[in-house]
This record gives sequence, structure tokens and C-alpha cells, in this order.
Amino acid sequence: MVDEFLGDADVRMDRSVEALGRELDHIRTGRASSTLVEGLLIDAYGAPTDLKSLATIAAPEARLLVIQPWDRSLVEAVIKAVETSDIGINPSTDGNVIRLPFPPLSAERRQELVRLVHRKVEDGRVAVRNIRRHIADDIRTAAKEKMCSEDEAHRGLEQLDRVTRTKIDRIDDLGRSKEAEVLEI
Repeated sequence: MVDEFLGDADVRMDRSVEALGRELDHIRTGRASSTLVEGLLIDAYGAPTDLKSLATIAAPEARLLVIQPWDRSLVEAVIKAVETSDIGINPSTDGNVIRLPFPPLSAERRQELVRLVHRKVEDGRVAVRNIRRHIADDIRTAAKEKMCSEDEAHRGLEQLDRVTRTKIDRIDDLGRSKEAEVLEI
């Protein structure tokens, strides 16, 4: 019984860590990264479609992203989506290819992005702790209802704490890595 709870906690915590990783990928750094625009929704053929399904996205240089829609009629829709997104890049086009030049980040903007990273990392920690709290409550309830022994519940809670510490350490590593990436000039 306790093992099922621990397995559930591990899976849910892993999902939280992965979700945080995806969120951090969408934070702009000084370098061009296709993950910044892959998920942009483009109004294509009457339905919102993500950009990576409609175009080739490449980063030929560290500060340049090139988007080449497979259908030329979508160039204006892609430009509009990039302009309305929150990445803060002004696209340029020659009619076939869209170029997104990434200017160097100012020191002030870097600090804003670091604060954003810290906020998202803390949200990730809170999510993992909430999962821990719910699973711990389930284990305690199972012990009260005699579905497992007190010793088994105690060992399960200790193991849950170890798993939680491991996941929070992974979250902290992701945060430190992203912070270093943002501060890199």
C-alpha cells in the first residue's frame, strides 16, 4: 500500500520537475533558442497550430533564429504571432524566411529574468511539497485505518522525505543552470 503511494509521488513529482524544465526553456536568454517560438500558436487554415508543425526553425548563429514556413501564405500569420508573443523580438522577413535577431540583454533585463527564474523555481518547489503533503496525508490515513502498520507508514514517510529532497535538488539544479545561462554574456 505504502509503495503504491510512493510510486505515485515519484511519478507526480517527476512531472512537476519536467513541467518546470519546459517553463524555464521558454525564458529568453542572450542566445537564440528554437524552444522560445516552437509553441507559438499560429492561425493557420482556420485552426490554431503550433509553429513547429508549420515551419522549420533553425539557429544558424548564436543570436539569430530563422523560421521558414513550409507554406509561404503563412509568413504574415507567423510574424503576427511573434509580434504578439511575450518574447520581445521584432521579426524581419524577405517574403520567404523570417529572421529573429536577438539583441544582447541589458544588465537590468538579465536581473529581471533571474528574478523570473527564481519565482518559477520556487513555484516548482511548492508543487513538489504539495505532492509530498498529499501523499503523506494518504500514508497517515492508511495507517489510521489499519491498511498498513505504523512502522511501514513511518518508513514510507522517511522514504517520501528522501524522494522529495531529491526532486527539490533537481529543481534547484535546473534553476542554477538557467540562471547561469541568463547571466552569461
